[in-house]
Amino acid sequence: MQRAFKTIALIGKYKSPEIAEPLLKLGRFLEERKVRVLLDKLTASHIGDCPYPVLTLEELGKQADLAIVIGGDGTMLNIARTFAPHDVALVGVNQGRLGFLTDISIDTMFDTIGAMLDGEFVIEARMLLHGEIFRAAQRLFDVLAFNDAVVSKGLKGSMIEFEVRIDGQFVYNQRADGLIVATPTGSTAYALSAGGPIVHPSLSVIALVPVCPHTLSNRPIVISSDSTVEIIVRGADDPHAHFDSHSHFDLQEGDRIVLRRHAHGISLLHPAGHRYYGMLREKLNWNRD
Repeated sequence: MQRAFKTIALIGKYKSPEIAEPLLKLGRFLEERKVRVLLDKLTASHIGDCPYPVLTLEELGKQADLAIVIGGDGTMLNIARTFAPHDVALVGVNQGRLGFLTDISIDTMFDTIGAMLDGEFVIEARMLLHGEIFRAAQRLFDVLAFNDAVVSKGLKGSMIEFEVRIDGQFVYNQRADGLIVATPTGSTAYALSAGGPIVHPSLSVIALVPVCPHTLSNRPIVISSDSTVEIIVRGADDPHAHFDSHSHFDLQEGDRIVLRRHAHGISLLHPAGHRYYGMLREKLNWNRD
């Protein structure tokens, strides 16, 4: 079923003044299509005299049917975390090279977005991770991740030692530089460079990818997204947890990182004709001379 978009939020890359001109042009284009246009508060700070209502991201999430994000994949990650509870679909416009999430060129955005407003688009449902960090019985941290959660050794050089449990069952003890717990979206991010599998976004799974494990037989594993992953820090000089490389937490020995699928997902809209494998060929330079 195609969705009708009556209210659209425009969001630009943070601290990027060059988005002002294309964003305002896009706003005028949308108004001509009888769409109500709203603007993100941080984006508006680069616009000057803004002709559209300016709201916070939380307020946009409550009012918009669709958000068009001009920037890169990093900007999309941040917006997805904020909008997931609000059922706001996302469209990504890239200023430079096309990304895994922002796959519309700024040079063709009017034709492409116009067609999407006419119902010519492909919907992808993407999952997020909900992460919690406990010290003894106290919950110290609560966060969402669109790509991945990473437990790492920090900067002091020695490996981190950790225990992994899945649905309460002991899996292994490991010494490594870290462990990546990735969504299908995050399988083409840090997890890919660590030797993890590329996971199609339609799959409802979570990938666990060790980073430079001391035991070479320790390989990436893929589990159901209904599972709960628990990582317990057993030893490290300077351990850290990172979520989408955006939210960070300094860990201590005995801390527990608990990860499960978030109750809300996010809908990404792509132009008609979008093909995931074609995007992989382009981004990863497959079958190129």
